[in-house]
Amino acid sequence: MAIYAIGDIQGCYDPLRRLLDAMRFDPATDTLWLVGDLINRGPQSVEVLRFVRSLGARAVAVLGNHDLTLLAVAAGHVKPKRKDTFHSILDAPDHEELLAWLRHRPLLHHDALLGFTMIHAGLPPQWDLALAQRCASAVEATLQGADCNAFLKEMFGSEPARWRDDLAGYDRLRFTVNALTRMRFCTADGKLSFSEKGAPGCQTLGLIPWFAVPGRRSADLNIVFGHWAALGYYRAAGIFALDSGCVWGNRLTAIRLDEAGIPAWSVPAVSSASALT
Repeated sequence: MAIYAIGDIQGCYDPLRRLLDAMRFDPATDTLWLVGDLINRGPQSVEVLRFVRSLGARAVAVLGNHDLTLLAVAAGHVKPKRKDTFHSILDAPDHEELLAWLRHRPLLHHDALLGFTMIHAGLPPQWDLALAQRCASAVEATLQGADCNAFLKEMFGSEPARWRDDLAGYDRLRFTVNALTRMRFCTADGKLSFSEKGAPGCQTLGLIPWFAVPGRRSADLNIVFGHWAALGYYRAAGIFALDSGCVWGNRLTAIRLDEAGIPAWSVPAVSSASALT
C-alpha cells in the first residue's frame, strides 16, 4: 500500500509507464500523487489523462497551469500556442468526459495523517495551510459550478500580484490560481513574479524562490510540488520539488511518501525529439 508522488508528466505517457514499472506500482493497492501538468507539450496527453482517470481513487492529481489552460482553450477563451498539444484531447471521442474529470480535480491536496501537502507551483509567504485550503477550495468550487465558463474567461493575467486579505471576486480567484499553479519567485513581501523561470541564483535582485522567503507561514509543512523544470528534482527541509523536465528530454521523477527516507526513482525521457513534438 505504497504512496508515490510523481513530477510533471506533460503528456509523456511512455516514460510514466516505465517509471511505474521501475517502482513496481500496484494499481490495486498503491496510490499515486500527481503534482499537476498531466498534459501538453508531450506527445501522448490523451493517453495520460485516460490512464490517470482509470485509476479512480488510486490517483490524486492537482491542477497545473497547463491543465487549466486546456480548460480555457476548450471553452474558446484562449488560443493554443504553437507547441501546445491539446488537440489530441480535444479531438478525442471521449473529450467531454476527460474535460469534466479534469475540471473536478483539486488545486491543493493535504493528508494530515501522512504529513504531506501537494500543490503544483507554490504558496505565497502570507498563507498558512488553512488559508491556502480556503483559497484553493473557492477556485475548485468555481470550476465545478455554474460560473466556470465566466471564470475561465477571467482567469488569465498577472494581477493582482500581491496577496491582500480583502481580495474578492475574480481578483481573489485569479491570485489563487497564479500562486498555486504559476509562481516560482516572489519578493520578500510576497509580490509574485512570473517573468523568470530559471534556476535559483540567476534571478533578478530582490526575487527569492517562494519556499526560501524568510518567515513564510507554510514553513511547518512538507510540500510536494512541480512546475519548475529549471529547479529540477530538489529536496530541502519540508520541500520536495519533482519537475525534472521529462517533456524537455530530461527525466521523470517519483518519490515514495510513506517510507522513511523518502526514496526516489527516475527514468529518462524517451528522447528529446519525441518529447518536443
